[in-house]
Amino acid sequence: MPAFREAGHDVLRLVRHEPAGADEVRWDPAAGALDAHALAGVDAIVNLSGENLGQRWTESRKREILESRVAATSLLARTAAALEPRPSVLLSASAVGAYGNRGDEILTETSERGTGFLADVVRAWEEAADPARDVGVRVVHLRQGIVLSAVLPRMLLPFRLGLGGRIGSGKQWWSWISLGDLTAGYRHALDSDLVGTVNLTSPNPLTNAQLTKALGKALNRPTIVPVPGFAARTVFGQMGQEMLLEGQRVLPARLLDDGFEFSVPAIEAGIAQALVD
Repeated sequence: MPAFREAGHDVLRLVRHEPAGADEVRWDPAAGALDAHALAGVDAIVNLSGENLGQRWTESRKREILESRVAATSLLARTAAALEPRPSVLLSASAVGAYGNRGDEILTETSERGTGFLADVVRAWEEAADPARDVGVRVVHLRQGIVLSAVLPRMLLPFRLGLGGRIGSGKQWWSWISLGDLTAGYRHALDSDLVGTVNLTSPNPLTNAQLTKALGKALNRPTIVPVPGFAARTVFGQMGQEMLLEGQRVLPARLLDDGFEFSVPAIEAGIAQALVD
């Protein structure tokens, strides 16, 4: 992450190709291959690895989504546990899909896990860090919401053509976060004493209809062409159901209690930032 270098940290990148410099180390999570000696002296490990969720979930794709997260996290956790001295912290990406589809229920880190494919993936993903946790490494699971700069570019063309609109009922909650606050959240978790699950979302979640309206306003375009729920399910299958038609109303309670300040708490500024990222 460039954000860590900007904060003054020396960063060693794990890559899947031949290393191009002294700041890269080759690994192969699927094969369980990582030279622990190359990580000697590392103070912290940041795990962002995982197959892209934003595509139709065939059975083979679902296996890749699960195995890519579990294999990478398990390998890093086992490597951290074997190092001497051990890293002080393992920051591991996670997702608000852990809570399942919960309607209007306000969700914090104390809320129970939900059900569904994503909830099952997150459970296995987070449990894969147990080898590091078991030997005393501070493990933080950052349950990320929708990153605007990753999602909005896919929505821009129909919206700019005046064909944008809510998806399904539009009542499903979309917990979002700006890219700047996402990276700042990781830096905060690195320097803090936080441990366990931490929601990494804006303190102001929106319904899909509210986000749709805000994007239309930012682009000065109407948002009167809804995407019927059956169409989302037909085109995207289970992915469309869980990621587009269902949602979670998540609050970042632990970050706020720990003094973290969001630079982009409102959707208008979040959209503006995402359009230039």
